[in-house]
Amino acid sequence: QVQLVESGGGVVQPGESLRLSCAASGFTFSSAHMSWHRQAPGQERELVAGITGAGTSTTYVDSVKGRFAISRDNAKGTVHLQINNLKPEDTAVYYCKAVVVTWSGPHDYWGQGTQVTVTS
Repeated sequence: QVQLVESGGGVVQPGESLRLSCAASGFTFSSAHMSWHRQAPGQERELVAGITGAGTSTTYVDSVKGRFAISRDNAKGTVHLQINNLKPEDTAVYYCKAVVVTWSGPHDYWGQGTQVTVTS
């Protein structure tokens, strides 16, 4: 059974940092493409950052380049999102997503999300 559990969210002030974590289980973690997405109130969920199974390639949405860093630890089955210089517009629920490829094709799995609130 695939499980993704996010943690690390909270209420912070502008300019501060957070490190989000996602603990994965139930699949071959090192083979899965992992990504972080966020959804602000009244807005659609958007991709923030992604990382390949081996961790050799990463992608970011333009609005977070230079402030966000995605990483993974395949030995521990975790993926992280380091968020620096937080801004009020970063306020959202942050979700971890895994793309797991099986004999029947790729399948998307989501965590329950962790809230990040940036306010002065």
